Amino acid sequence: MPTISQIQYILAVDRYRHFGNAAKACHIAQPSLSMQIQKVEEELGFLIFDRNKKPVLATKKGERFIAQAKHVIREHEKLIKMSREDSDSISGDFRLGIIPTIMPYLLPKFIGLFSERFPGVTLRVDELKTQDIISELRKDTLDAGILATPLQEKGIRERPLFYEPFFLYAHEGHHLLGQEKVSPEGFSSEDIWLLEDGHCFKNQVSNFCSLEEKAGVYSNIIFEGGNLETLRYLVKESKGYTLVPYLFAENLPQEEKTSMVRPFCEPIPSREVSIVFSRDQWKTDIVGALQEVIQEALPSGLNNERTAQQKVIPV
Repeated sequence: MPTISQIQYILAVDRYRHFGNAAKACHIAQPSLSMQIQKVEEELGFLIFDRNKKPVLATKKGERFIAQAKHVIREHEKLIKMSREDSDSISGDFRLGIIPTIMPYLLPKFIGLFSERFPGVTLRVDELKTQDIISELRKDTLDAGILATPLQEKGIRERPLFYEPFFLYAHEGHHLLGQEKVSPEGFSSEDIWLLEDGHCFKNQVSNFCSLEEKAGVYSNIIFEGGNLETLRYLVKESKGYTLVPYLFAENLPQEEKTSMVRPFCEPIPSREVSIVFSRDQWKTDIVGALQEVIQEALPSGLNNERTAQQKVIPV
């Protein structure tokens, strides 16, 4: 029978589609990893991987073996967890994905506190788009994600962390800045900067502002970017406006907040930010630990509960 280590090597190749990258991830030399997988194939009497394909792909029999192998590893990890239940400490490896419009502003607020409070957890954090998080959760290659919800994705559980208001961010002198509080009625598709497709924040801004499909400051410029900082400098140095979330606006210099940022009239457009995970996820103690630390680390301007003054914008 294959050993747990051999099964882990096989799952690593399936994940990375590359023997060299799988070996690095498993902290083993590639020839050793290849030899161990060959031993399993010889024992089973069939090839698990088609090595002639680039990237490496599983054979039909290999796919069935890998599906069952994932269950074996999950049950093995449960046994390890059970053996540690006498201890109050939370421990284990955990991979977390966070979308780009949240990660740079939220991660620094809680990562130090989490490390200090839960030293037994090895936390790997990756910046991923929403669809990539959902895909990796379904493939069991990601333990949890932090993103905008509700998703209404079958098999994905959501635990709201906070409700984040949106703000107007406009070029100095823009007519929208003349209002103490703004509403979307005066917004135009012709002078707004948006993130590229694939970012849920773009979808939310477009839905809230009722924008036309073609929107942008310059008719002959197609902007494809996924960074809020890029939008900030485009607005500052050219013209136009955009919408930004609270955590982004909070980090701006005070002078910039005063001259270029305006809050919205009620109901205030907001996004629901949640930690999401598969219904089959058994590391719920770490999910709970993350939720606890994140909510504890939030600035006072963010609410754990949705208020009557907020309107959650669909993803």
